[in-house]
Amino acid sequence: MNFSVSDSQDFKQQALVQTLFEQQFQRSAALVCHAPGRVNIIGDHTDYNDGFVLPAAINYGTSIAASKREDRIVKVYAHDCGPQINVFSLDDITFDQKMMWSNYVKGTLQALMKKHPEIKGANLAVTGNVPQGAGLSSSASFEIAILKAFTQLYQLDLNGVNAALIGQQAENDFVGCNCGIMDQLISAMGQQGHAMLLDCKDLSFEDAPIPDDLTLFIVNSNVKRGLVDSAYNLRRHQCETVAKYFGVSALREVTMEQLTAAEEQIEPELFKRARHVVSENARAVATLKALKANDMATISAEMKASHISLRDDFEVTTKEMDGLVDMIDSVLGEQGGVRMTGGGFGGCVVALVPNDLVTKVTDIINSKYEQEFGLSPSIYHCNASQGAFR
Repeated sequence: MNFSVSDSQDFKQQALVQTLFEQQFQRSAALVCHAPGRVNIIGDHTDYNDGFVLPAAINYGTSIAASKREDRIVKVYAHDCGPQINVFSLDDITFDQKMMWSNYVKGTLQALMKKHPEIKGANLAVTGNVPQGAGLSSSASFEIAILKAFTQLYQLDLNGVNAALIGQQAENDFVGCNCGIMDQLISAMGQQGHAMLLDCKDLSFEDAPIPDDLTLFIVNSNVKRGLVDSAYNLRRHQCETVAKYFGVSALREVTMEQLTAAEEQIEPELFKRARHVVSENARAVATLKALKANDMATISAEMKASHISLRDDFEVTTKEMDGLVDMIDSVLGEQGGVRMTGGGFGGCVVALVPNDLVTKVTDIINSKYEQEFGLSPSIYHCNASQGAFR
């Protein structure tokens, strides 16, 4: 299956949500806002080690139509979840086991009220086209869209970085997902046509243009991900163990020279985990520089090295993801880059593909992947999009 979203389709989504609002609430919405999903071009499992990531916002996202209420009630119509309607009071926010999607709204507004207790309720209609479970951050897109809607409705003094921190807090404290800051920050602060190098230690960031002749090409392996949480937590613990050995707060503070010098004193598996993180930080910084210089050969080499490191040192790829990377790489060579993206154990691969090779790459995946692995791939042709608060 191939998917592509143009800017005109983004406008169609926003027109749709306005219509849905009118159908539900018998009036026009006061505003419509949009927040994008994201893909991480390079820099995986570095975020919780205070390292560098290089994501881009994509033209798949969440649109919300909204109007104020005079009371403290929030009424949300979720078009893609049933559809379903959830109604709650800002003065009585509790976790909902049945409508799990509503917890992103509740958690986000609960976190927002810590800074802005003066807000009142709202009527909301929501629709989105970020693929669920593909690792393209539908939840962060939802949270940032909610925050943008309330910021505009109530004229709040809220910038993109603070919005990202509120969204992260909602996931950590209310939803119960121990995510980093990358997803929310790129959804809030991405720049159209650019990738963002984010320093997860101090939240500073720098943009680099993605050349116009490249497509952000994403393929969901559609591998069912099992035991992800336990494997993720184990690797996080392993990284923290090596940081503790060096007496630092996170692996960000460890150089490759220090790590290599201590190799004989560190358990081999722990050494490999740390080597991935330290080398991945360097690759993310090098890829930013290469993007600025339009140096495709370096980008290709860094993305390839990242995938190999995630496969061999961090051990989070699958045979299906490795197969997809090999297929795409056989077409691209040094003309583009490809690697797994996200937490691993299934999910997506991301590639920077010259526009004139998109058809060829699509064809090889459609002809080989299902035949070799018995799974149907989902392919997304994306552009780097604008963040909600940019």
